[in-house]
Amino acid sequence: MLSRDKSVPAAMPQKPVVFNPEASPTKTIWRLAWPQVLMMLFHFLIGFVDVWVAGRISRDVQASMGMVSQSFFIFLVVAIAVSNGSVAAISQSYGAGLIHRVQRYVGLSLQSAGVFGLLLLICGFLLLSALIRVLQVPESLLPITTYLLSVYLLVLPAYYLFIIGNAILRAQQLVLYPLYGMILVAGLNTFGDFALGLGMFGFPELGYKGLAWSTFGSVLAGGLFNVWILRRRRLLVRRSFAPWKWIRCAFPYLFRVAWPAGLMQLVWHSAYIALFSITASLPTGSVVALAGMSAGMRVESLMFLPGFAFNFTAGILVGHYLGARKPEQAKRMGYQIMGQGLVVICLLTIVLWQFLEPIAAFVAPDPEVQEEAVNYLRYNLAAMPFLLISMILGGAFTGAGATIYQTLVMGGSAWLVRIPLAFVLGHLVMGVATGIWLAMFVSMFVQALCVAYVYQFWDWQRFAMRKQR
Repeated sequence: MLSRDKSVPAAMPQKPVVFNPEASPTKTIWRLAWPQVLMMLFHFLIGFVDVWVAGRISRDVQASMGMVSQSFFIFLVVAIAVSNGSVAAISQSYGAGLIHRVQRYVGLSLQSAGVFGLLLLICGFLLLSALIRVLQVPESLLPITTYLLSVYLLVLPAYYLFIIGNAILRAQQLVLYPLYGMILVAGLNTFGDFALGLGMFGFPELGYKGLAWSTFGSVLAGGLFNVWILRRRRLLVRRSFAPWKWIRCAFPYLFRVAWPAGLMQLVWHSAYIALFSITASLPTGSVVALAGMSAGMRVESLMFLPGFAFNFTAGILVGHYLGARKPEQAKRMGYQIMGQGLVVICLLTIVLWQFLEPIAAFVAPDPEVQEEAVNYLRYNLAAMPFLLISMILGGAFTGAGATIYQTLVMGGSAWLVRIPLAFVLGHLVMGVATGIWLAMFVSMFVQALCVAYVYQFWDWQRFAMRKQR
């Protein structure tokens, strides 16, 4: 066990650091992974319930909810970026046993959450009309979309506290608290959707306005829950708010990790937009292809849940080992997590493969769309092991602070392989959607090879913090 930092106040629990570099890797991996799988499952359910209830109100509300959910992501990019920087800085500090530095990075991360959340809230309202025009929202959907987006913008500061607070807790192996927080948000959101959206349980039926305020209340509760837990664990204390001299020295590392992570999110999601555009402009069967792709992606997203859990676990443990100055064990841990993740994803893929037709029938009633959804899933499920390699080793890069490598490889594979190949195969060679699905498979294979090469041969560990400040 790492020694206790003498700078920790007497009120700090006697054993604040539980990271043990000699612990069983398998037990450690699974102790961290299973709560995060459940956490991602509840995260998935939040969006699923929103869309399901919106569909019960009207198709206009469901269409608006889909547009707002996709466009709102751009306002969360900074939160995701800062959370990556927080995981790298806090996990390495935690692995080194520097609790004082952990507390200060907790304070710096939360201050960043508040500042950026508030700035983006203001910018969002100033640019709201422009964003609505860019989305090309139909006239009939304007009131609904504008109202939903306005309420979503109001909850941005709380959303930032929730996302970054979860990252702070995960970075210290406190993975049960983010799970509890996600259960709280999912439970409140589900109750609010049915109570306020559909007028159940004796509540007034507010329709789409009820859905918006249900999201507001549940996310606000999640953000406050994280702040309460950080206070209770004595990670958010008076000394967490460091003087400017320390912030000036510490913030550059947080920024150096964060900006490539944010850029990767933009690059990756813009590539998906381009892929939708290529699919929509197919010579034949574009409408069926789009519908089949959308249905297939809903099923495929379930497979991402264990992938994200192992991605988070890799970021945590690799950061801890690097903080403890054990680079070889850090690298070995990344491979061990990848091996166990591959076993899980391969087993799940084999099971899911047996039920593709009935699952496709459930999410897509139209027979032609069902057939295309199955076609999409066959290529993308076959590529799932390659995607998992990228996700897990990419998580290791995050823990080391080497997010620039993750951005270069994943962004490059998306824009230099997937998009050009999808156009060539889909439009010029095969002329059908199968060419696009094949391009997705090939790009994931190339991406996995590149990530594995960088992980094995490049010096990604040099991005870890060196100074014991």
